[in-house]
Amino acid sequence: MFDHLSDRLSGIFNNLTRRGALSEREVTEAMREIRVALLEADVALPVVKSFVRTATRKATGQAVMKSISPADMVIKIVHDEIVRLLEGDQDSSHEMRIDQPPATILMVGLQGSGKTTSSVKIAKWLNKRQQKRVLMASLDTRRPAAMEQLKVLGEQAEIDTLPIFEGLKPTKIAERAIKRSEIGGYDTLILDTAGRMHVDQEMMQEVIDIRTLSKPRETLLVLDGLTGQDAVNTAAEFDQQLGISGVVLTRMEGDGRGGAALSMRAVTGKPIRFVGTGEKIGDIEKFDSRQMADRILGMGDIVALVEKASEVFAAESQERMKRRLERGVFTLNDFRRHLESMEKMGGLGKMLSLLPGAKGIAAKAEAAGVDDNFVRCQIAIINSMTKTERLKPSILQASRRRRIAAGCGQNVSDVNRLMKTHLAMSKMVKTMAKKDKRGFGAMMSSLGLLGKKDNNQMVEQLLNQTNPGLPGQSLSNINHPLSGKS
Repeated sequence: MFDHLSDRLSGIFNNLTRRGALSEREVTEAMREIRVALLEADVALPVVKSFVRTATRKATGQAVMKSISPADMVIKIVHDEIVRLLEGDQDSSHEMRIDQPPATILMVGLQGSGKTTSSVKIAKWLNKRQQKRVLMASLDTRRPAAMEQLKVLGEQAEIDTLPIFEGLKPTKIAERAIKRSEIGGYDTLILDTAGRMHVDQEMMQEVIDIRTLSKPRETLLVLDGLTGQDAVNTAAEFDQQLGISGVVLTRMEGDGRGGAALSMRAVTGKPIRFVGTGEKIGDIEKFDSRQMADRILGMGDIVALVEKASEVFAAESQERMKRRLERGVFTLNDFRRHLESMEKMGGLGKMLSLLPGAKGIAAKAEAAGVDDNFVRCQIAIINSMTKTERLKPSILQASRRRRIAAGCGQNVSDVNRLMKTHLAMSKMVKTMAKKDKRGFGAMMSSLGLLGKKDNNQMVEQLLNQTNPGLPGQSLSNINHPLSGKS
């Protein structure tokens, strides 16, 4: 997400940081480069002009030029301007208005934008994060198997769907869904309308009739983030004819330039509610302008990482793991659980993308062969061991290691590397347990699992666990725009 733009901005900021004291000419040149980077990211031209004009005026002020660290002040100004761009000047909440059950959410959009899958993702998000009881209903009578698709996805996500009756008009289905949600005591009703190839009047009138009937609390427009400025133009047309309350951007995990997200609020005045980050049901994030600005500037998104970790680790597992680590116990079973949890959180690549300044580490890790496939191989090696071997690694002599390697299709050297990594981690756990009664629980705290959010410790511990091929990595060696290092 925003990889190209983030790389360009990071390079510009690193050049500023190297220079120390800045002249007005140097700041102006940097802003000119930022202008080009935003245009290449497909941000709307009027938005770019306004952004650069405001940022340049603030960055060339006397207070900035005479500050102790002018480069950092310029970076902060750009960061704040990106936040303002994403939030808009209007003081409207990003919270959805679904406080009066059964609150209706009307999903609209073009065909192929990911509207049905987004409906399921939002339903699951509401169910898990806000404990809402959600009912979904497909009003798409035009696309073959559209209703069946929502039903199947609903079963996978464990979300109730309205039973299918063939031959009914969309308005009649909406009436049934409303009555069912009221009788069934649901908190939220999500109506998935038919997609359209373009904004045509006939199908728009159909949605208007459904909106009049259902009186939705939220009308969310689903847009494909890869379409760039076309998505912004579509949003403006839908808002003009239908009236939308928010936007859901899909496929933002791809290599698109991200200009739609940066332009959407400024052009339409409508907030972005959610961002789709993958194909799985859980791959959706509530949009937060400050977190998104951090990610664009290469500062990572610790909050998103902590939320993912909290979803993966149940409270009982946290306490059980904490007690074991307090005693200095860290078996190969524990190591495997950590690796499996990493996979559930989206893999090593996704975790690194959320860490501050971790792009350099991600590149080095990839060059060293430490990637998601590496993690899966590590799990396969441990699975190839017997229960006794996992609990007592000291019995793993040469013959056993050859058998384990053959059993999982890896080399003996891979098994040796895993054992070396586990031995180092076991020693670290024992040392921490002796020095600190809380033991390894402090490291779990750094993940936000026990309430503490220590970014530096989290980065270093994650690298220690997952990157045995990259010894000596430390957050102090990571360069990112706000680190003050080049």
